[in-house]
Amino acid sequence: MKSAVETLEPTRAKLTVEVSYEELKPSIDHAYSHIGEQVNVPGFRKGKVPARIIDQRVGRAAVIEHAVNDALPGLYRDAVAETGIKPLGQPEVEVTEVPNVTGPVGGQLTFTAEVDVRPEVTLPDLSTYELTVDTVEVTDEDVEQRLESLRERFGTLVGVDRAAAEDDFVSIDLSATVGEEEVDSVTGTSYQVGSGTMLEGLDDAITGLSAGETATFTSTLVGGERAGEEATVTVTVNSVKERELPAADDEFAELASEFDTIEELRSDLREQIAKDKNANRAVAARDLLLERLREEIDFPLPKNAVDAEIKAHLQAEGKAEDDPHGEEVREDTEKAMRDQFILDELAESFGVQVAQNELLEFLLSTSRQYGMDPNEFIQSASQAGQIPVFAGELARNKALAVALRKVTVLDGAGEAVDLSEFIGSDEDDVVVSGESADSGESADSGESADSGESAESADSGESADSADSADSAESAESAPSAD
Repeated sequence: MKSAVETLEPTRAKLTVEVSYEELKPSIDHAYSHIGEQVNVPGFRKGKVPARIIDQRVGRAAVIEHAVNDALPGLYRDAVAETGIKPLGQPEVEVTEVPNVTGPVGGQLTFTAEVDVRPEVTLPDLSTYELTVDTVEVTDEDVEQRLESLRERFGTLVGVDRAAAEDDFVSIDLSATVGEEEVDSVTGTSYQVGSGTMLEGLDDAITGLSAGETATFTSTLVGGERAGEEATVTVTVNSVKERELPAADDEFAELASEFDTIEELRSDLREQIAKDKNANRAVAARDLLLERLREEIDFPLPKNAVDAEIKAHLQAEGKAEDDPHGEEVREDTEKAMRDQFILDELAESFGVQVAQNELLEFLLSTSRQYGMDPNEFIQSASQAGQIPVFAGELARNKALAVALRKVTVLDGAGEAVDLSEFIGSDEDDVVVSGESADSGESADSGESADSGESAESADSGESADSADSADSAESAESAPSAD
């Protein structure tokens, strides 16, 4: 098989593939066998019909067409591997020559495949990068706020005979009317004053009301068939309770932790806060690095791939292809795709690979985020062909963590910041750095699972967007078929 590549545009290429008759013969033989099992020819058993009889009854052209369609997906994949192009999406295939359908056996198969390709991304020298993050300082106020949150977890609600104030818990009845029609109502629902989790204006209306008192206000409905309409809302307070916190003493320390004294608990909280702030610095450094890469690396985006993502987005929302919302999401789609290409280049440059156990742990973590049973989630993802998407997302997260090791990270005082606890180190990994990225497997660098904000695992929303935007486009080696 001979393959040649012609660059049509920076993000589009044309493959020309020539396949000899000998190379295509296994597919031709298979075509004869498959057709022979389906035709009835007097005097011959199914599957035993000679090729010359099939040529007479069905036609050699039908056999060649069957063989070409059967072989084309694999031949395309082989050509992609041989030429090293990085296709995106489905190719446009045109068969320009087929083996002889009349006359002597022979000839060759020739086809072309035009396809969008991943743009060339030139990475900068990361060793020249300096990123500045905040200096970590844990104040007494930080510790007391964390201790207050812990005490709230062990607090109890106590009824009070006074007007409702911020942070109180109230039991309320609500009714909403539009004109003379009551459109919604609830009774005995619990609400924390100041939380802002229900209707706009509710907090102001409740504040200052005692049990048995009623207030009326105007608000915009946020749910149901009348969502978006202005309604008159009546609220009645049934009861007012405040949260009574346990005293911050040794007894509480024993109740809420493994420590015997409140000072030991405070000391542990201080360490936790310091660790969390360091984890946040890792996230901040990661975001700074990605933003700088966005600013300094310029390359064209494949328009067809972008348009395909926007189309898929509109279809998911049940909207037409020409819906104006498509242009509204174009900027986000292009940003997500650009990020993916940068991160993919980083992953290839550093030889980042995803081990099976890493992918499994990532899938389990993702299933928990969606509140799904892990087995059902993995089965559903597999059936939908999403496992490679998740693997790609994980590889990109790891690549950014590895890239972060190559830059210099300083704090506000100009001191070097060690983020290895959150992004790992090259000593822990089998990573081929620099230009040679043919082998190597990066260890999982996100050990700060408790913080949930390691540089490798944070910002899952953005990662998910990237995976959705161009991973589906980059399942490029899916099977084309001849027209």
